[in-house]
Amino acid sequence: MSLSLPRPVFDANPSAGGFGNLPDWDLSDLYPAPDAPEFARDMAWLETACADFATAYEGKLATLDAAGLLTCVRAYEQIDVVAGRIMSYAGLRYYQNTMDSERAKFMADAQDRITTFTTPLVFFSLEFNRLDDGFLAGLLAANADLARYKPVFERMRAMRPYQLSDELEKFLHDQSTVGSAAWNRLFDETTAGLTFKVEGEGDELNLESTLNLMTDTDRAKREAAAKALAVVFDKNIKLFSRISNTLAKEKEIEDRWRKMPTPQTARHLSNHVEPEVVEALRNAVVAAYPKLSHRYYRLKAKWMGLDRLQVWDRNAPLALEPAKTVDWAQAEQTVLSAYAAFAPEMAGIAKPFFDKGWIDAGVKPGKAPGAFAHPTVTTVHPYVMLNYLGKPRDVMTLAHELGHGVHQVLAAGQGELLSSTPLTLAETASVFGEMLTFRKLLDEAKTPSERKTLLAGKVEDMINTVVRQIAFYDFECKLHAARAEGELTPDDINALWMSIQAESLGDAFEFMDGYETFWAYIPHFIHSPFYVYAYAFGDGLVNALYAAYADGLPDFQAKYFDMLKAGGSKHHKELLAPFGLDLSDPAFWNKGLDMIAGFIDELEAMEG
Repeated sequence: MSLSLPRPVFDANPSAGGFGNLPDWDLSDLYPAPDAPEFARDMAWLETACADFATAYEGKLATLDAAGLLTCVRAYEQIDVVAGRIMSYAGLRYYQNTMDSERAKFMADAQDRITTFTTPLVFFSLEFNRLDDGFLAGLLAANADLARYKPVFERMRAMRPYQLSDELEKFLHDQSTVGSAAWNRLFDETTAGLTFKVEGEGDELNLESTLNLMTDTDRAKREAAAKALAVVFDKNIKLFSRISNTLAKEKEIEDRWRKMPTPQTARHLSNHVEPEVVEALRNAVVAAYPKLSHRYYRLKAKWMGLDRLQVWDRNAPLALEPAKTVDWAQAEQTVLSAYAAFAPEMAGIAKPFFDKGWIDAGVKPGKAPGAFAHPTVTTVHPYVMLNYLGKPRDVMTLAHELGHGVHQVLAAGQGELLSSTPLTLAETASVFGEMLTFRKLLDEAKTPSERKTLLAGKVEDMINTVVRQIAFYDFECKLHAARAEGELTPDDINALWMSIQAESLGDAFEFMDGYETFWAYIPHFIHSPFYVYAYAFGDGLVNALYAAYADGLPDFQAKYFDMLKAGGSKHHKELLAPFGLDLSDPAFWNKGLDMIAGFIDELEAMEG
């Protein structure tokens, strides 16, 4: 039970486009200001609490009775809350402007102090995992309040085969701020500081605005943006390669010392998912490439009057409908009404995000790219970050991140240690929120061309969520395997990237010179190795859930809210049993993939 400081994970496809009166965060629910006495008070409390915890419990866990262990766990949980609150505040301020040296220093100093304070806690999970199984079972049987934490204990004990000596674990904890955390920060600050000279655009643009042009209706603008991205990525490719090499090697060393059987094992353990379930998902998606992405992009090339698509056409909007700009008020109304149509309670949970400064929506200099929902801690509330520029796809990003937010609010009732949901299930509520919003818009489509545009947009989003993310996963698998054999040059990594592109996108594409560097800006590879399969996992799961909802499964809404409220307190088999779903069934994933194929069938039929 290592201390879990909450941090956001950036969505893989940064949001694009829009205008309106965009909200900023009000972080005062965490702390009024960086120099607020409450911040200093909590930091001082944390230092004392960590030292007191170690004094009270180190070397003594095996002597505790059930009530004593419960008191111990609750004390640990309170430390987790306070440390998480501090780092949530420091991190969110930093993500608002990663180029601000004061914010960067404030976050780094807070992280350094908390790492130092919490080093005495490293003993806890190690010593806990040395408790005899029978002894622990007896304590759980004797105290229902302690037994509530059984899922947390089971996840801790899953790490037993891989834990190191107490001294080594403390060393790894101490050096983390100058290890992966430092390289993560270098990546964030580098990408936030990149500027791109796009032909015809006048001023230089940041990464978010340049990626936004890749979805412009004007093909020349898309091409210019793609070429500008390639130029800047190439100039920085040695740095991105150094970051990737270092992090992959650091992971390989730690995995080797822990005797992890594969580079993916740690992610599967943290996701509480069996490797064979992930392998079944991966294999099902790769086998479906021909009936999904290959088929769809050939159709798109036909619509666009092209023999072959270029990479800047991948997310091009269809020219069937006039380009839309969705203002913020309309985006809010669209998402909240879609949520309310499913369950008024869902819209009620989402509304304060708009009213109380829980969303930071505008594109600003130095702001981190992409979008995320940050859970902060269970005693406060989540915050959502977007880079909103008014495109219909941005409305879907808003629906996605609010789905996370609703999930995090509902799961907070479990308390800090049980609220955190594995990444594989964390994407369920977000993708379900997107699906509700899409279905509402599809039902309201007034013309065949509007319906076609919506269907095509959804298919593209699903391909980005499923096909593209599994291709990312395969790229990571190849990269970590290759790095285990030695240092990788930029050309080596570029070649690995290109080796999966044609396979996943299909024969409708040709790839411009420079596209081989487009792996460089994907934050997941840096922040959370092998995270990306969680998107495909979530999409497949949501498609199956939505099918159960559409088929009229009794009490679906109540079952759905119970699932979200459970947070991390149940295994996926237990969570999904009320819906009649079993992820360990290899045929399960084909149900979700068939839904995407069905949308493509409908689009092909419209050609007749």
